[in-house]
Amino acid sequence: MTERQTLHVAGFSHKNPIPAAARKGPLLQSGLINGMDPATGKMGEGLEAQCALMFQQVRSVLAAAGGTPDDLVRMTVWLQDFTQRGPLNEQWLAMFPDAEHRPARVTLQAAGLTTGILVQCEITAWID
Repeated sequence: MTERQTLHVAGFSHKNPIPAAARKGPLLQSGLINGMDPATGKMGEGLEAQCALMFQQVRSVLAAAGGTPDDLVRMTVWLQDFTQRGPLNEQWLAMFPDAEHRPARVTLQAAGLTTGILVQCEITAWID
């Protein structure tokens, strides 16, 4: 049986004692990923900045597991304001320009995001 591997990413941490992600065999599941700047530890200013930083962190989590965005199977996203999907879609299309090779995505209205967080996600990937 394959052992679970706990993954930590430089500049990415939670206030609670949980890792950035965990991998068991080819399956990777992240914790919550938001738009915090790994260099400063502060949330990005505005939704555009937070979306860009969140996607940067997604890439970092995937790389820590030996993967790339091509290994992403699903992304679940919570927005503070569900009607403001433009900045999210901009980053999504930059990461996945080919409509025939995009992972699944679910976008939900978030009730009660921590103060200052405008967007957050979790990812599931399959890394052979």
